[in-house]
Amino acid sequence: MPTLIVASQNPVKIAAARAGFARMFPDQIWETQGFDAPSGVSHQPMGDAETVAGAEGRCTAARAAHPEVDYIVGIEGGCGEDPAGLEAFAWVVVYDVLGRAGRARSGSFLLPPAVAELVRQGVELGVADDRVFGRSNSKQANGAIGLLTGDVIDRLALYEHAVVLALVAFRNPELYF
Repeated sequence: MPTLIVASQNPVKIAAARAGFARMFPDQIWETQGFDAPSGVSHQPMGDAETVAGAEGRCTAARAAHPEVDYIVGIEGGCGEDPAGLEAFAWVVVYDVLGRAGRARSGSFLLPPAVAELVRQGVELGVADDRVFGRSNSKQANGAIGLLTGDVIDRLALYEHAVVLALVAFRNPELYF
């Protein structure tokens, strides 16, 4: 049974990685576990460069602790300025046991001004969401996207899509590696 480490203990990230792998490799059963891996970036990454560095940092830390596993997934949520306002997105990085990597960015969406202002002041997006929406620990549930879409798309679905995209190279190794 192939092994998969998700470089986080967040249940949404673990479920998204498990679901993405199941969709891309439906004939496999994955032994999946979370691992609390530091990102090496700020608690609220800003911009694509810092966000993807956080996902890569999580993978690197998890690989150092678990060199034998088949795949490691790092998922990092970030925010970035857009001419229309502050947007939210995530980067997913997947490393395999051979050191090959797949990367993908999730879709992005604009944050409401009240949430965006808190994030710009240095508040982590999940905490800003909880303050504005009167929630608790939404980052381990439906997240900003779920709150804003009425769960038409939640954090799990947003991340799962990016996991699938990060696995494209592994599904087609003859084209990428």
